[in-house]
Amino acid sequence: MTVAAARCLILTPTISISSSAVLRLPRITRRPGPALSCSASPLAVFASMDAPPEGYRTNVGICLADPSLTKIFSASRIDIPSAWQMPQGGIDAGEEPRAAAVRELREETGFTSAEIVAEAPNWLTYDFPADVRDKLNARWGTNWKGQAQKWFLFRLTGTDDGINLMGDGSEKPEFSEWTWMTPKEVIEKAVEFKKPVYEETLKHFAPYLQSDPTTSS
Repeated sequence: MTVAAARCLILTPTISISSSAVLRLPRITRRPGPALSCSASPLAVFASMDAPPEGYRTNVGICLADPSLTKIFSASRIDIPSAWQMPQGGIDAGEEPRAAAVRELREETGFTSAEIVAEAPNWLTYDFPADVRDKLNARWGTNWKGQAQKWFLFRLTGTDDGINLMGDGSEKPEFSEWTWMTPKEVIEKAVEFKKPVYEETLKHFAPYLQSDPTTSS
């Protein structure tokens, strides 16, 4: 598969970690001079914006951690077995990102025994590689450049016996197998065009996780 350089765009709203508490992570502000790099790729850049950019499908990302907040859920796609990823999905018209994240968790993993620990303060975007863009836009009947994502950190509150890749039956299954990974492994196993977003997401959630995103154990 031809891989295009990924692009990350960052926004900065307040985040919620529970229904009764609000936390502000360090604000990322626009700096003068060259754009900041978000990965080893020289073409992967950050930019600060006030809303998801036009041309990008709004989407939620789900970082599901085990009860100890040490390992992260990652699954292999049915259509691309070598592609491992965290759950994600589109936001319906009129739907709040938080509600979309809860819905997508249930639809893709069949799991409901989890709590939201944190919400990333920024929208992150990635561009689809040309072949992926053509395939998805043909399926959706759209012309999206890529996806603008709001990420949520969930903590499993039950046992992982409740995880069912058939989901809740409302959508076609997307994954064939799953495992717990360290944050570093999640990044390493991701497809190239998603890695910058994964790196930035796990940096945001690092204060809550008991494992360092830069280490494998």
